[in-house]
Amino acid sequence: MDIKEAIISGKTSLGIELGSTRIKAVLVDSTNTPIAQGSHTWENELKDGIWTYSLDSIHGGIRSCYTSLVADIKEKYDVVPEVFGSIGVSAMMHGYMAFDESWTLLTPFRTWRNTITGEAAEELTELFDFPIPQRWSIAHLYQSILESQEHLKDIKHLTTLAGYIHYRLTGKNVLGVGEASGMFPIDSNTLTYNGTMAEKFDKRASEKGFDKKLLTLLPSVLSAGENAGTLTEEGAAFLDENGILRSGIPTCPPEGDAGTGLTATNSISPATGNVSAGTSVFAMVVLEKPLSKAYGEIDVVTTPTGEAVAMVHCNNCTSELNAWVNIFREFSALTGNDISDAELYNALFSIAMKGDKDCGKLLAYNYLSGEHVTGFDEGRPMLVRTPDSNFTLANLMRTELYTALGALKTGLDILLKKENVRVASITGHGGFFKTENVGQSILAAAVNAPVSVMTTAGEGGAWGMAILASYMINKDKDEKLCDYLNKKVFANAEIKTLAPDKADTEGFEEFMKRYTKGLAIERAAVENL
Repeated sequence: MDIKEAIISGKTSLGIELGSTRIKAVLVDSTNTPIAQGSHTWENELKDGIWTYSLDSIHGGIRSCYTSLVADIKEKYDVVPEVFGSIGVSAMMHGYMAFDESWTLLTPFRTWRNTITGEAAEELTELFDFPIPQRWSIAHLYQSILESQEHLKDIKHLTTLAGYIHYRLTGKNVLGVGEASGMFPIDSNTLTYNGTMAEKFDKRASEKGFDKKLLTLLPSVLSAGENAGTLTEEGAAFLDENGILRSGIPTCPPEGDAGTGLTATNSISPATGNVSAGTSVFAMVVLEKPLSKAYGEIDVVTTPTGEAVAMVHCNNCTSELNAWVNIFREFSALTGNDISDAELYNALFSIAMKGDKDCGKLLAYNYLSGEHVTGFDEGRPMLVRTPDSNFTLANLMRTELYTALGALKTGLDILLKKENVRVASITGHGGFFKTENVGQSILAAAVNAPVSVMTTAGEGGAWGMAILASYMINKDKDEKLCDYLNKKVFANAEIKTLAPDKADTEGFEEFMKRYTKGLAIERAAVENL
C-alpha cells in the first residue's frame, strides 16, 4: 500500500505534542515511519508571577498545528485526511489545571516552569517519604490549600495539559500512567495512584480546611496499549476547523513529554536512559531497584507501562544559548550577511568544540527561571569571567553548551556517583543534539558514559506519541511495548554512539567546580537584581 492510499484508508497514526516552545504533529504509517509533520510556535507568558499559556493560545495553537500538518499532507500526497487509524496527545509534563464541574478553568494554567510550591513540596515529601517536586500537580494543589486560594471551593477536576486536550477530544478524563505519575505517586503493583499516600494527603488536607477527596479529583489511569476513548464530533471540530476530520477515531492514553521521550529513544527497559534537551532538559533512567532514599533533586515517575524511573528535571536548558545565537544573528544581519538558522547553529556549535576543554575559565548560568535542583526559586542569566579568562567565541559557545547541562549534571551525579545506578545506554534527543557530534559529545562528557543519538533525534516527543498511538492498534496480542519497540520501530534504526573523551570529561568536571562555587554569585544576583 502506498502512502497516499494509507492516508485515505486511515492506516496511519497521529501524535501531537504541546511542547514548551512548539506544538508539533507527526503522522506515521503502519511501520512507524514519519510521513508528514505540522507545527506551531508559541511561548509561555509570565503573568502576575505565574508562567502560563492562555486557553486561547492552547486552543489556537493546537488547531494551527493540525492545519500545518494537513497542509504538509496535501503538498506531499495531494490528499486531505478525513480519518486516522489512531490519535495520541502529549504535552509538557505535569503542572496544574484546575476545573469546576462544567470544566471551566478556575485559575490560569500553572506550567512546570513555576517554582512557587516549595513549602508544599517539602511538606509532602516528608509526609510521604517520597520526593514530590515543585512542578507536580499535587504540590500545586497542596500549595493552594496552604494559601486557602479562592478557586478550591469550586474544584471538581484536576489534570495536566495533555489530560485536558484529551478530554476536549474524547470527553474522557484519563491519563497514561507515566503522566499520572507526575500528578501523584503511583503504586507499582496496581499501576494506579498510591492509596495509602492519598489517605495521608486527605487527612492532612482536611486539617487545613480542604474537605474534598483527592482521588475524586484526579483522572483515571491507563497504561500504554489500552484504549482511551474515541474522537467525538465535538473533538473533531475542536481539532479541525475545516470540519473534514471524522469522529470515531480511537485514541491512546495521553502522556507527558517524559513518557514520549522514553518511547522515542527506546528507553523503557531497566538500565536504559535518555536525555531530552530543549527549552528544559531532563534525564530519565529506568531503575533496576529502588533508590536507597528520597532525594529532593530526583523525581521517581514511571514509563508509559509503569516501570519506575529516576528523573532529573531542570527548568532551563537552551533558552539562554538561543539568546546568544540571536545576538550573532543580529550581528550577521548588521554586516549584510543573511544566514539561515541551521547554518548559524551549526557554525556556532561547531566552533564550541574548538574551545578550551574547561571553557577557558568562563562561567555562565542559564537560569531564566528558578532551578530547584540547585535551590533557586528565581533565576538570573549571567556570564562571568575573570581577568585571566580566555574570552573567545569558541569558549563562550562551549560555556553556554556546558551550562545548559550544568544543573542536570548536578542531579545526575547523585544517581551515578552516590546511588551507583547502572546505565547500560543513554540516548539523547531534542534540539540540543541536532548539530552532528556536538551536543552528543558534551553530554557524554557530562555523564562520562557513551551517548547514542538516532537519526530521529530531532523528531522528539510527537513521534514518540505517534508510536504509542500506533502500538495501541498495531501490537500483537499481549505484545509488550518494549518488544514492539525493538521489533517494529527500532530494529533497523540508524544509531550513532560516541564514547566520552577523557579530556572533555576532565574539562567538564573543572567547569562544574566553578559552577558549584559560583552559585553564590547567582544567588546574590537573584537577591539584588
